[in-house]
Amino acid sequence: MRKRRESPITPEAEVCRVPCFNEALVARLRAALPADSQLAAKSMTLQGLADRTRLKILYALRSGEELCVCDLAHVLGLSVSATSHQLRLLRVLGFIRYRNDGRMVYYSLAAPDLLDWLEQGRALLQNHRPSVEAVGGRR
Repeated sequence: MRKRRESPITPEAEVCRVPCFNEALVARLRAALPADSQLAAKSMTLQGLADRTRLKILYALRSGEELCVCDLAHVLGLSVSATSHQLRLLRVLGFIRYRNDGRMVYYSLAAPDLLDWLEQGRALLQNHRPSVEAVGGRR
């Protein structure tokens, strides 16, 4: 028989010891959940922001300057090919827009306040995150 390993993040005191649930509450909350398709779209948005290179591109475009893929590649210290791949993903997700000027393509943020939203979310989490000691962590 395998011994159950207790998680340091979830102390046993935080887990119900009696299997029960409030049927009416569970039904109401389940009905209020967004559809799986809506959650998939939100998840893709967050995954798009969960990459350091893509975040660097967004921060590079934050100034409002339009940049071509070559400029961005030099800012990031990456190849043009690698930068172009990340730009394509950001375009598909709707984070950036582009415009053609002859043979040149220039990129800019689609929503200039996107990074402000990201910073607000980070600050909100920092203000409400329990300390390491509160979740059973070590000093």
